[in-house]
Amino acid sequence: MDTTNTPQNPFPAARFIKEIGRGVKGARSMTRDDAKLLYGAMLDGRVSDLELGGILLAMRIKGESVEEIAGFMDAAEASFAPLPAPPGDFAPVLIPSYNGARKLANLTPLLALLLARAGVPVLVHGVREDPGRVTTAEIFAEMGIGPVGSTAEMLDAFADHKPCFMPIELLAPELAHQLSLRRILGVRNSTHTIVKILQPFEGPALRLVSYTHPEYLAMLTDYFQTAAPHARGDAFLMRGTEGETVANANRAQEINWFHAGQKTLLVERDAPADALAPAPEGRDAAATADWIARALRGEQPVPPPIAAQVAQCVNVARMLRG
Repeated sequence: MDTTNTPQNPFPAARFIKEIGRGVKGARSMTRDDAKLLYGAMLDGRVSDLELGGILLAMRIKGESVEEIAGFMDAAEASFAPLPAPPGDFAPVLIPSYNGARKLANLTPLLALLLARAGVPVLVHGVREDPGRVTTAEIFAEMGIGPVGSTAEMLDAFADHKPCFMPIELLAPELAHQLSLRRILGVRNSTHTIVKILQPFEGPALRLVSYTHPEYLAMLTDYFQTAAPHARGDAFLMRGTEGETVANANRAQEINWFHAGQKTLLVERDAPADALAPAPEGRDAAATADWIARALRGEQPVPPPIAAQVAQCVNVARMLRG
């Protein structure tokens, strides 16, 4: 039985696989142009299933170079219509949410709600659910904040000073398909990095970006300093809280700000502390939503690292619009 699809206008991927599929020591990275060409064909569905699986696993083993991530991003941004820039005093803040929480309560919705309350347009994009994890979308749902279904609904949410959650299926359907392959292959792929640095707006925006492994800190630092278009806005880069871009309530992570290719240390990493910050009693969506609502009403203190992160975001979002 033939287990591969037969795409229309098939893309000859063998020459790329030959270069990237030689293992950690033998593989060679693609140029930015070649990476854009290959990833564009993947997004268009012009690569057979067999070749696609080989490409994703080869990149997983080899690791992405800065040029490859830049080329993938070029193709990704060409695959969907950009979002209109919202009016107002602040550039939008982008919060990718593709991890959720397993051990700690997911406080990404608290970050988004505090920013929106300050008048900042906040677009949270990500997955609705993830088995074994509590997603931002599930917590938002407990708070009566559903996913938007159109750009008009997004702009209405911004006007009402409410955070907007847009599923990746709506924001970028081709990228959503690439993400879904994790459930077939069992491992993440390069698209999981792409969605975390995506900038879908027509004008500048502030991206909150997290990493989980040290090699991604080095690669993303290089990307934002040398390969990311400065006109697309700025980025904050930090170690993720279980992969999410919200500051750890118990111990602030180092946060670096990238502006016009320059890196500035905004927040220094806290030393370990014995005392833990107040937190939801459970990490489930209902308990987390209730605790966040109480924090917004002032009945629970907002963890200082998250309050500091909000202040930094507000300052840069205002500067980008100015």
